[in-house]
Amino acid sequence: MRQYRIFEVESFILRLFTLPFNKIRKYYERKNVFRSSLTHKITLPLQGVKQMNEVRITDGELKDAASNGMDAFVDAVVNAINEHIGGELTAETMTMLNSQQITLLAYHILRDEVMDGGFVQLIHNGYGAFIFKNSFAKAIKMWGLRDLSKLIYEAHTLYNMYGAEIEKDCTDEEFMALFERYEAFDNLDDTFVENEELWTAMVADYVDNHLDDFVEVTKE
Repeated sequence: MRQYRIFEVESFILRLFTLPFNKIRKYYERKNVFRSSLTHKITLPLQGVKQMNEVRITDGELKDAASNGMDAFVDAVVNAINEHIGGELTAETMTMLNSQQITLLAYHILRDEVMDGGFVQLIHNGYGAFIFKNSFAKAIKMWGLRDLSKLIYEAHTLYNMYGAEIEKDCTDEEFMALFERYEAFDNLDDTFVENEELWTAMVADYVDNHLDDFVEVTKE
C-alpha cells in the first residue's frame, strides 16, 4: 500500500512527452567533464544481513521530500541509509544493510554516474563490478524495472569486453579519449538518459510501497 503518494502516475506519464530533449541536452552538456577521485574499486555483493531495520528517518522528513517530487523522496531515503553507514559503502558497512537497501544505493550510484558521464564513467570510476557482477539487474527486474534490467545486461556484455581497459588508471586526456574509443556504450547512455525519470519514478514508487524494507519511520 502506498504511503506517501509521491505523484500520480497518469499525470507523470503525460509529462514524459516534454522530457527527453531537455534530459539529453543536459546530459551532453555534462558528459566527459566529471572524473571521480575514487582510489579503490568497489566489488561488493548485493547481499546484506537479514536484520531489524535500523535506518531511521522522520515522518516529517519523508513528507517534505515527497512533496518535492520523486527525486527528493529517493534522495531522502538514500541519505538516511548513507548516514547509517557513515557515508561510506564498504564490505564492512554493507553488513549493516539489507539487500533492498543495497540495491537502492546501487541504483542511486548508477543514476548519478551515467547521467554525469555515461557507462564509461561508471566503469572507470570503479563501479563496474558492483553493478554488473552482482545481482543488481535481477533485483531491479523484481522491482518491476524490466527495461532497465535488460539495459544492464546489455551494458554487462560490453563491460566484459572493455571493462579491464576502461578501469585502468590514466591521465585526464586519456580519460576523455575513452568516450570516443568505446562509443559502443553511446546508445545505452542515450537509452538511460531518455528513461531515467521514468525509472526513478518507478524506483520511488517501489520504495514508497515497501518502505519498511528501507527505513524505519519515526515521529521525530
